[in-house]
Amino acid sequence: MIYEMRIYYCVPGKLPDLLKRFDTITLKLWEKHQIRQAGFWTTLIGESNQALYYMLAWESLAEREQKWAKFGADPDWLTARAKTEENGQIVAKVVNYMLAPTSFSSVK
Repeated sequence: MIYEMRIYYCVPGKLPDLLKRFDTITLKLWEKHQIRQAGFWTTLIGESNQALYYMLAWESLAEREQKWAKFGADPDWLTARAKTEENGQIVAKVVNYMLAPTSFSSVK
Protein backbone atom coordinates (compact mmCIF):
# COMPACT_ATOMS: atom_id res chain seq x y z
CA MET A 1 0.00 0.00 0.00
CA ILE A 2 0.94 3.60 -0.56
CA TYR A 3 -0.52 6.33 1.60
CA GLU A 4 -0.99 9.88 0.47
CA MET A 5 -1.03 12.53 3.15
CA ARG A 6 -2.64 15.79 2.03
CA ILE A 7 -2.69 19.01 4.02
CA TYR A 8 -5.11 21.75 3.06
CA TYR A 9 -4.24 25.15 4.50
CA CYS A 10 -7.45 27.17 4.45
CA VAL A 11 -8.04 30.81 3.80
CA PRO A 12 -8.57 32.26 7.32
CA GLY A 13 -12.07 31.45 8.57
CA LYS A 14 -12.84 28.99 5.74
CA LEU A 15 -12.08 25.67 7.49
CA PRO A 16 -15.78 25.10 8.35
CA ASP A 17 -16.63 25.52 4.64
CA LEU A 18 -13.98 22.97 3.66
CA LEU A 19 -15.15 20.47 6.27
CA LYS A 20 -18.73 20.84 5.05
CA ARG A 21 -17.65 20.29 1.43
CA PHE A 22 -15.86 17.06 2.34
CA ASP A 23 -18.73 15.85 4.50
CA THR A 24 -21.55 16.58 2.07
CA ILE A 25 -19.94 16.42 -1.40
CA THR A 26 -16.39 15.15 -1.76
CA LEU A 27 -16.69 11.85 0.13
CA LYS A 28 -19.70 10.79 -1.96
CA LEU A 29 -17.77 11.47 -5.15
CA TRP A 30 -14.78 9.55 -3.81
CA GLU A 31 -17.06 6.56 -3.27
CA LYS A 32 -18.16 6.86 -6.91
CA HIS A 33 -14.50 6.78 -8.00
CA GLN A 34 -13.49 4.14 -5.41
CA ILE A 35 -11.05 6.45 -3.63
CA ARG A 36 -10.31 5.11 -0.13
CA GLN A 37 -9.73 7.50 2.72
CA ALA A 38 -7.56 6.44 5.66
CA GLY A 39 -8.55 9.27 8.00
CA PHE A 40 -9.12 12.99 8.49
CA TRP A 41 -7.76 15.29 11.18
CA THR A 42 -7.85 18.91 12.28
CA THR A 43 -5.37 20.49 14.67
CA LEU A 44 -6.28 20.43 18.35
CA ILE A 45 -2.96 21.90 19.52
CA GLY A 46 -0.33 23.12 17.10
CA GLU A 47 0.84 25.79 14.73
CA SER A 48 -2.44 26.41 12.88
CA ASN A 49 -6.07 25.56 13.47
CA GLN A 50 -6.94 26.44 9.85
CA ALA A 51 -5.68 23.21 8.27
CA LEU A 52 -7.22 19.88 7.35
CA TYR A 53 -5.01 16.79 7.26
CA TYR A 54 -6.14 13.59 5.58
CA MET A 55 -4.75 10.37 4.19
CA LEU A 56 -5.73 8.26 1.22
CA ALA A 57 -4.82 4.61 0.66
CA TRP A 58 -3.65 3.45 -2.76
CA GLU A 59 -2.58 0.06 -4.11
CA SER A 60 -0.06 1.77 -6.40
CA LEU A 61 0.93 5.11 -7.92
CA ALA A 62 -0.77 4.01 -11.13
CA GLU A 63 -4.06 3.50 -9.27
CA ARG A 64 -3.70 6.94 -7.72
CA GLU A 65 -3.02 8.60 -11.09
CA GLN A 66 -6.00 6.94 -12.77
CA LYS A 67 -8.59 7.49 -10.02
CA TRP A 68 -7.44 11.00 -9.05
CA ALA A 69 -7.56 12.11 -12.70
CA LYS A 70 -11.11 10.79 -13.14
CA PHE A 71 -12.24 12.45 -9.91
CA GLY A 72 -10.59 15.76 -10.86
CA ALA A 73 -12.36 15.77 -14.22
CA ASP A 74 -15.76 14.64 -12.91
CA PRO A 75 -18.38 17.24 -13.96
CA ASP A 76 -20.23 16.76 -10.66
CA TRP A 77 -17.03 17.64 -8.75
CA LEU A 78 -16.23 20.63 -10.96
CA THR A 79 -19.76 22.01 -10.53
CA ALA A 80 -19.86 21.40 -6.78
CA ARG A 81 -16.41 22.87 -6.21
CA ALA A 82 -17.31 26.01 -8.17
CA LYS A 83 -20.54 26.38 -6.20
CA THR A 84 -18.75 26.06 -2.83
CA GLU A 85 -16.26 28.73 -3.92
CA GLU A 86 -18.81 31.28 -5.16
CA ASN A 87 -17.93 33.54 -2.20
CA GLY A 88 -14.19 33.07 -2.64
CA GLN A 89 -11.47 30.50 -2.48
CA ILE A 90 -11.55 28.08 0.48
CA VAL A 91 -8.07 26.56 0.30
CA ALA A 92 -4.98 28.76 0.13
CA LYS A 93 -2.39 25.97 -0.24
CA VAL A 94 -2.25 22.19 -0.63
CA VAL A 95 0.75 20.08 0.35
CA ASN A 96 0.87 16.37 -0.29
CA TYR A 97 3.24 13.51 0.45
CA MET A 98 3.31 9.98 -0.94
CA LEU A 99 4.26 7.68 1.94
CA ALA A 100 5.40 4.06 2.02
CA PRO A 101 5.05 2.08 5.27
CA THR A 102 8.24 0.88 6.92
CA SER A 103 8.79 -2.81 7.58
CA PHE A 104 7.85 -2.29 11.24
CA SER A 105 4.75 -0.14 10.66
CA SER A 106 1.44 -1.34 12.08
CA VAL A 107 -0.10 -0.05 8.84
CA LYS A 108 0.96 -1.93 5.72
